[in-house]
Amino acid sequence: MQPAGETLANFLIAAMELYCTRPGCQRPQNVFGELSDPGVLKATRQKFCTNCGMPLILADRYLPEKLLGQGGFGAAYLARDRYTPGMRRCVVKQFKPAAQLNPTQLQLAHDLFVREAEILEKIGQDHFQIPDLYAFFDLDVPGSSVGATETYFYIVQEYIDGEDLEQELHRRGAFSEAEVREVLTSMLEVLSFVHEGNTIHRDIKPSNIMRSRKGRLYLLDFGAIKVAAASSASPGQKASTSIFSPGYAPPEQMAGGEVFFSTDLYSLAVTCLELLTGKPPTALYDASTNSWQWQRYISIGAPLATILSKMLQHSPSDRYWSAAEVLLALQPQQKPSQVMPPPPMPAPPPQSTTVQQGSPAPIPPPARSSAAQKAAQKAAQKAAQKAAVQSTPAIVPTVPPRSTLAILGSAAFTGFEGGLLAIVLYRLPLPIPLEARAIAWLALALLVVFLQYRRTIEKVDLVILAGLTGGLVWWFLRPSLVYWMGALLLAGGCLIVTIFFLLVYRLLGIFF
Repeated sequence: MQPAGETLANFLIAAMELYCTRPGCQRPQNVFGELSDPGVLKATRQKFCTNCGMPLILADRYLPEKLLGQGGFGAAYLARDRYTPGMRRCVVKQFKPAAQLNPTQLQLAHDLFVREAEILEKIGQDHFQIPDLYAFFDLDVPGSSVGATETYFYIVQEYIDGEDLEQELHRRGAFSEAEVREVLTSMLEVLSFVHEGNTIHRDIKPSNIMRSRKGRLYLLDFGAIKVAAASSASPGQKASTSIFSPGYAPPEQMAGGEVFFSTDLYSLAVTCLELLTGKPPTALYDASTNSWQWQRYISIGAPLATILSKMLQHSPSDRYWSAAEVLLALQPQQKPSQVMPPPPMPAPPPQSTTVQQGSPAPIPPPARSSAAQKAAQKAAQKAAQKAAVQSTPAIVPTVPPRSTLAILGSAAFTGFEGGLLAIVLYRLPLPIPLEARAIAWLALALLVVFLQYRRTIEKVDLVILAGLTGGLVWWFLRPSLVYWMGALLLAGGCLIVTIFFLLVYRLLGIFF
């Protein structure tokens, strides 16, 4: 083992090169020999780019070493924190969008960048699979023209030494079913924690899932995260911003509509399909039939296939409501809990240079100390267990909307079933006053409405319930065809009246 002084000296020799963060700088590499002295490095107030004059020591402490990636909204750099004992590595993300953005787009991009810092500060410290936020600051520097000033915004976050799943897929090929199940479980645990905070990630894909050298999976790039509005299921809601990765985003997100927790589940399912088949989403989706055709490339067990198929449903209301619900379906015999990290990667991966289009590249964030890992893991396990024992509506405050056709069908069933129940209760051969029968009918009708609202009964359940009630009606009215005709007219009339009142209610909601 090398002495500490010798190790630091070796680092300083390599760290004498600082990278300019001004976009478009023609010679961003800057070498300063005097910084090989630890005392000089700690005491130096500032260094400037020899080409453009840009300050190189950010916030008086962060030393950019190399460019990791850049996109339409800025760039990301590997840096060192000179005020930590080990010159801790970190990732510096810079916000500087392309000049062709209009003011609205510019404001949106800036809001997303600020939101990422806010979310990382809020949840990064509480979950060991989300990068920590170290700093968030702005920097005013002299512009390229005389008298002009340019403002840049920076996020400094944890650096994870590893490779993302997109890189891993290219390096080693398709994942096995067991490996994909492990990724799915681990990311569902993280999303359960994120969704419990009433937030939606909106950009789940292989390049935003990082595996550290120790085998732990991390969810990255919270720049597109959205806070779920409590009234997101209400009429007249405001559409969401169109931030998504083509191929991974569900229909409601691509259309610029409202997004839900199930939006993240759709993207996670697409990610799993890509890992299973080794093929991009465009090769797995048949645009002519608007359906996923991944089964032609690989065969997996029925339980996992059923879960992925439900996560990929076109309508949000047909998917699972939350990550916790998927975990229960994936592990029906046990409550969701943090999975153990997979074994380390067989060989050190190359440094990431992948650039995410439209935003700073998702950059890996370093391993924490064992004490910090234990504390963070304990907090994450507690959050996951809390999400498991709570009911689904408590985890998901907004229920995905139903289509108009589905609502009309539900109303029609309620009216028809109400008519049948009225006949059964009226013909019931018991000494019960008519007023009591009416109260019992009203209670049963409200129960049917409540069970449909909570989706405890739907689809096949409705057919079975109508069949049972119809059987009772047949039992009471079988001697008389006239009674049968009257029963059908009564049930049909209730159906029409129910639909009429529903339409009036919907119209009033639209106009008022």
